[in-house]
Amino acid sequence: MAVQEIMPTWVGATAKQIARAVRRGDASATQVVADHLDHIATADRELSAFRVVRGGEAIVEAEKVDEQEELANLPLAGVPVAVKENTAVAGLPTWNGSAAARTPVAEDDHEVVRRLRGAGAIILGVTRMPELGLWAVTDDETAATRNPWRADRTPGGSSGGSAAAVAAGMVPIAHGNDGLGSIRIPAACCGLIGLKPGRGVVPCQLGAEDWFGLTEHGILASTVADAAVGFSVLAGRRPDKLVPPQRLRVATSLRSPVLGVRPDEPNRDAVATASRLLAAAGHDAIAIDPVYPAALSLRGTATWFAAAAQDIRESGLDRRTLQPRSRRHAAIGDWANRRGLVRETDRAEWRRRSINFFTDNSVDLLLTPALAATPPSALGWATGSWRANLMASIRYAPYAAPWNIAGLPALVVPVGVRPDGLPVGVQLVGPPGSELLLLAVAGQFELAAPWSRHAPSWPRVPSAAG
Repeated sequence: MAVQEIMPTWVGATAKQIARAVRRGDASATQVVADHLDHIATADRELSAFRVVRGGEAIVEAEKVDEQEELANLPLAGVPVAVKENTAVAGLPTWNGSAAARTPVAEDDHEVVRRLRGAGAIILGVTRMPELGLWAVTDDETAATRNPWRADRTPGGSSGGSAAAVAAGMVPIAHGNDGLGSIRIPAACCGLIGLKPGRGVVPCQLGAEDWFGLTEHGILASTVADAAVGFSVLAGRRPDKLVPPQRLRVATSLRSPVLGVRPDEPNRDAVATASRLLAAAGHDAIAIDPVYPAALSLRGTATWFAAAAQDIRESGLDRRTLQPRSRRHAAIGDWANRRGLVRETDRAEWRRRSINFFTDNSVDLLLTPALAATPPSALGWATGSWRANLMASIRYAPYAAPWNIAGLPALVVPVGVRPDGLPVGVQLVGPPGSELLLLAVAGQFELAAPWSRHAPSWPRVPSAAG
């Protein structure tokens, strides 16, 4: 009996490899996209990363890229990309995490989607998120998105679908956005690079007020180089070459911003590993804890509640149709607003103190755990209680939120695997304008201790990129 040969595909190649091959004529965007659509058709039956796949439309758009005579200035030429479902893609509804929160078909692309297309990227579809992006788990009544590393665990939230898609090789890079950790938490859960730029670097334009200015668009990727090119496109910049930094002073801290929540041993070990990598790269890692004011957790949580209430009110959604956890969240947000717990002056004061942390301590970056515990299960959260969702999100992922409130750039980088088989990462935070520095340091980690670009056994096809 003859054995059918499995032909290599472009699934599993990096964005840089794909774009280079398409620009040189070594591959067609049409074939690259077809390969990835075939992989999605199989893989997403297991993982439920996508809400909608744009099969025919994506092929047509790839053909248009192939017809262009000049591809040299397209940094993402022919690269398949996924977009988080709360960001407008022309011709699709904006789902916002559930059918109840869905808004009508968008006539125009969001600016970040327009920039991705302008760079030659092909939008394969929109990825799942929890309702209104409120939770650090990704599921609704129709499906639970699963972590490619362990299918019984969540890929995090709220950009969980995007993270699962990259970790399983369904796309080489994916768009996400981050209001209180929604890029960095899934990156840590799925063993990826996840970059949240600083305030104002990428146009946001989400919801009523971008969650009171906390939300930023960013990139999830499996390599630092892919994250860097994705960031440059979203920021409207020419791709920059990452230059390895000279000797830096990096503050390291295990202190949790949430009283009573402490990192488990694998996350403590991850910070120790990252500190050794910093030292090996010629940097100084110094134990210095940020001072998290007692009111920061209360005010930050109140802002989280109030952002939900404001988005629901401004969008005209009928609260009665939303999930019970979202309704309760918004109701408490209304109360927090009435009590004056959500104030710009508080956010501005924390931003000032955060920036001063770097200058007062003469440090260039801050290193913290990315998570405090293993990601929760992948089942039942959409129909669970508000309290269960709230406590799960806070207990396993407390480290990201302060830097949204401060508006500082922050990045998650993988540094190993937990004993339970899930990846583990660390968070790097920098002062305003330090996105490229964060990426450059992550690049030094990647060079010294390369990580698995995809979850074990994903993708399940041999890549044409080798």
